[in-house]
Amino acid sequence: MMLFIIIAIILLLLFLFYLFIIAPDKLPTDSDVRLWQNSYAHRGLHQKDKSVPENSMTAFAKAIEAGYGMELDINLTADGKVAVFHDASLLRVCGVDKLLADCTEEELSDYRLENTSEGIPWLEDVLKLVDGRVPIIIELKNTKNWQRLCVKAAELLSDYSGSYCIESFHPGIVRWFYKNRPQVVRGQLSADHQSFEGVPLWQGVLIASIITNVASRPHFIAYNHEDARHRIGLRFFSLLGGKLAGWTVRDTDNSEDCMNRFDVIIFEYFEP
Repeated sequence: MMLFIIIAIILLLLFLFYLFIIAPDKLPTDSDVRLWQNSYAHRGLHQKDKSVPENSMTAFAKAIEAGYGMELDINLTADGKVAVFHDASLLRVCGVDKLLADCTEEELSDYRLENTSEGIPWLEDVLKLVDGRVPIIIELKNTKNWQRLCVKAAELLSDYSGSYCIESFHPGIVRWFYKNRPQVVRGQLSADHQSFEGVPLWQGVLIASIITNVASRPHFIAYNHEDARHRIGLRFFSLLGGKLAGWTVRDTDNSEDCMNRFDVIIFEYFEP
């Protein structure tokens, strides 16, 4: 009997320790509730036929017009400008076999998105366009100079009065905001560990299991909706007060089910 009690106490302590590790930070008292009252257009309200490219000014304008929040990606150029662009390479979207981080602002001004007239936007211009009309989720990409990206993004966002939050797959980026901009709502992006290409297995497992929360204390977790259904850690995170976002919900997915399982969804190729 005594052995059973000891084992039960040990298991209870381990469970409480696990809850401490994954626990969210408390949302800032002045955070905008609109962050959790919107669906977010993934990289703007772009089109499957690429007539409106992802992360383009037109895609963002269309999201604003439709009343949706928007999710966008930011990267850092060689001369320290914050570009709104998803990939590390320009090849897929611009047809140029170069790394964005190796290009200057002047070089990037020559390239177009998906063979349209759209150029690569700059974060400062997107913020001027949005002007607080809809909330924004800003994903900071894991560039080679990610710490400088954090600094540059924080500088631009410090003058922005609209509703926004940041997120990243890189726990170090989320932790940077935890330590340096604690008033900014921050989220940890995640998915099943098999989804992390080019990342050591142990790192992928830590991020997938949201154990990195102990270092970065995110306010929300943005999880691949297909991988999230049986993640008990996400349920505990939510019960502890954290918010959940599901990505990326597409036209072929059960959007109603996703909207029931998450506080917000990030969608593309349809309008919820």
